[in-house]
Amino acid sequence: MGAREEINANERFEFGENWAKFLEQMNEERITASMSALQSMLGSTSLAGKHFIDVGSGSGLSSLAARRLGAKVYSFDYDPQSVACTKELKRRYFAEDADWTVAEGSVLDKDYLSSLGQFDIVYSWGVLHHTGAMWEALANVDGLLRAGGQLFIAIYNDQGSASSRWHGIKQSYTKGGKLKKALLLALVSAYFNSKRLASGLVRHRDPFYVWKQGSVK
Repeated sequence: MGAREEINANERFEFGENWAKFLEQMNEERITASMSALQSMLGSTSLAGKHFIDVGSGSGLSSLAARRLGAKVYSFDYDPQSVACTKELKRRYFAEDADWTVAEGSVLDKDYLSSLGQFDIVYSWGVLHHTGAMWEALANVDGLLRAGGQLFIAIYNDQGSASSRWHGIKQSYTKGGKLKKALLLALVSAYFNSKRLASGLVRHRDPFYVWKQGSVK
């Protein structure tokens, strides 16, 4: 079963829908922030001459940042809409650029991965735990890394009962109908918005501080 079939069967979350909305707010400030984050995390001001693979590219922002820093970039995602978002960013900023490739593929497909070769930087931010086979995915991305390269992975940590609750909420959302999904989305949004309001008020004396700063992910 492919990504589109899994989405239609309510077997997986459509991450691409969120990324499509994110692209509506894309600007130079967010791109610059993403570039700075990559420079800090990778300990380098330039990626010129480096081969960079973005495993689960999502919106494509990290891929764009890596390309702007001079890397030759390969981006792929399992979600068709996420692939479309990454392609849209490439079209906006690096149209017809031969040094940035965007493709649809699965980190669990060993044949696909073996066809890609190896890279100086293997990057996957907040992706591999969503595969349903995290340890397999981790082993697979390790095979993409060139000797002496950098592997940069971010995954959720296990927070015990809190993780179990969120697992139940996500599973319920994925398998629910339109009404249930809308209700859960409203409840979760209200939960996080209340936390943002409280955080802004306590830390900055401005309940809308978080919204004013914007997101760079």
